[in-house]
Amino acid sequence: MKKLFLGLAVATGSLAFAQETKTTPTVTTVNNQKDPIRFGIKGGGNAASFNNQDVSLNNQKLGFHAGVFVNIPLSQKLSLQPEVLYNQLGSKSVVSSSDVTTGSTTVKTREDFSNTLNYISVPLMLQMRPTKNFYIEAGPEFSYFINGKNKGERRVESTTAGVTTTTTSSVSETIDKDDIKKFNIGLGLGVGYDITHNIGINARYVNSLTNIETNSPKGVDALTNRVFQLGLNYKF
Repeated sequence: MKKLFLGLAVATGSLAFAQETKTTPTVTTVNNQKDPIRFGIKGGGNAASFNNQDVSLNNQKLGFHAGVFVNIPLSQKLSLQPEVLYNQLGSKSVVSSSDVTTGSTTVKTREDFSNTLNYISVPLMLQMRPTKNFYIEAGPEFSYFINGKNKGERRVESTTAGVTTTTTSSVSETIDKDDIKKFNIGLGLGVGYDITHNIGINARYVNSLTNIETNSPKGVDALTNRVFQLGLNYKF
């Protein structure tokens, strides 16, 4: 009887060990599977300028970007994310600023000039995830120029005996499409974080590699776009 129980115990232990050995690779395989392909939408704010301007708040043209994307996992740590965005670039600058006091009257004058360049942009980002929710991205961005505007504004504040009078005038003109190159290539670098399974935030800097002017004067450095983007994305 003791030999029978001993034999059953050995047999049971062998089966349990064999079952554990058999199921372990199955669990490991499931854990190593890539995430599925996911589509999404994204949008946010832009702070844009030209390369010949100082990096300061006064020279940042505020705009926005919005569009769609698809995230294609290549492995557990790498994924490819093509996007199609409506993208507002351009620049803003202070042409002149003065503060003159004559007797009891102080006159402050400020002239601003801004360019708005609207593009359809197609970034192609390679994303690497050091952790599950945080990623670093880099890749090219291909853009097509749609239209744009130049705008100038002059603001005059006159203060006499504590009373201020403000006068504002502005001019606006459509940019000639022949003055801007249709295609533009840039390089983007960014970071992102997935707050939930569906919602994430993203920050990206894109620097243009292409001279945006069609007729640049000889001896003048190429004029290029640069933009900092901050936005939200939603994956379905």
